[in-house]
Amino acid sequence: MSKAVKTAETKFFHTGSASAPFTFASGAQLPEITVAYETYGKLNAAKSNAILLFHALSGSQHAAGVTTEVPGTDQRWTEDCHNGWWDLFIGPDKALDTKRYFIICANYLGGCYGSSGPASVNPATGSPYGSAFPEVRTSDVVRSQLALLDSLGIQQLHAVIGASVGGLLAINLATLYPERVRLVVPIASGCRTTVLTRLTLFEQVLAIENDPHFRGGNFYDGAAPEYGLALARMISHKTFVHLDAIERRARQDVKNGGDTLSWYRVQHNVESYMLHQGKKFVKRFDANTYLRIADMWLRYDPLRDAGVQTYGELFARSAAAGQHYLVFSIDSDFCFYPEEQAELVSHLEKAEVSSMHITVHSDKGHDSFLLEPQLYTPHLSFTLDGRWNKGSVDRPVQEVE
Repeated sequence: MSKAVKTAETKFFHTGSASAPFTFASGAQLPEITVAYETYGKLNAAKSNAILLFHALSGSQHAAGVTTEVPGTDQRWTEDCHNGWWDLFIGPDKALDTKRYFIICANYLGGCYGSSGPASVNPATGSPYGSAFPEVRTSDVVRSQLALLDSLGIQQLHAVIGASVGGLLAINLATLYPERVRLVVPIASGCRTTVLTRLTLFEQVLAIENDPHFRGGNFYDGAAPEYGLALARMISHKTFVHLDAIERRARQDVKNGGDTLSWYRVQHNVESYMLHQGKKFVKRFDANTYLRIADMWLRYDPLRDAGVQTYGELFARSAAAGQHYLVFSIDSDFCFYPEEQAELVSHLEKAEVSSMHITVHSDKGHDSFLLEPQLYTPHLSFTLDGRWNKGSVDRPVQEVE
């Protein structure tokens, strides 16, 4: 049985200054930003065994082990956050083998778990940034994390891995900075924002914006927009979890609190379950961060970021850099449908980029990538080992002493 990472610690990287501020894609600037991150395993002498892991929408830098507190997160670091979100995948002899690889996971810029975000204190005012925090694009997140890699002396990643919205960031990094990564692993993701995703995200934006406590994002001195954030979470949750799984969970874990709206009385287990999910979520997340990431996702455009017109031009960069892509689909995914990964792979094949496309058969929907390591580990290990390369059995990364 694989061992687990036991404890982990969030660290903080600071970059920027008054004379050299961090400039966002929008043109906005901050004199300094902070990136919260965790690492697992050891960096080898050649600094060639690093894997960068991008988390999903409501994830954090805490991917493995146990972290019971993170400074600067107020009351948001609840018990739900203590165990790493990819603990089943990271550790000795696991998919991301910490005996061989140095894994880095960072909280997004704009986040609420230690990286600079709307809930962070603006040094100019002594109060949270709130609405004054800049819009965030995927390219901003990528640049902030590349600055972290630079500080660690890592010039080229062995791999970049991203699940869900994290997969969009992985593609962004691979095509904007192709020389910085060799292997690219988007899991249950895509290469653009579809109309259906756009509508679902917009519903979530409206849910938060229309909460009377939101106050344009400047709510930190009063009541938080909990109803709006809970509703946003409920809208998204039904795309993350397969509907059959929701029904099963609702039967097993009934939360019948007699919830009543202004007129309607909650009367079904599924309704009660979804309300419970929403109420639990608002304790650990920030509404402004949710909006920043939703907006980032809505405005995702790798062609614009790269300054090209077609996906052929975009992925020609990956081909020239000799990158290899491992693309995962989940056949029951309602968030990023399998057709989206098929579209990505089609673009890769037309650009003559080396790639492998794996469809995972699961009844757990989008959340499968969090819950079922046995479905992903063989393919991840195969790719990270370099065995995709003409059947080679040579291990490009050896165990670190």
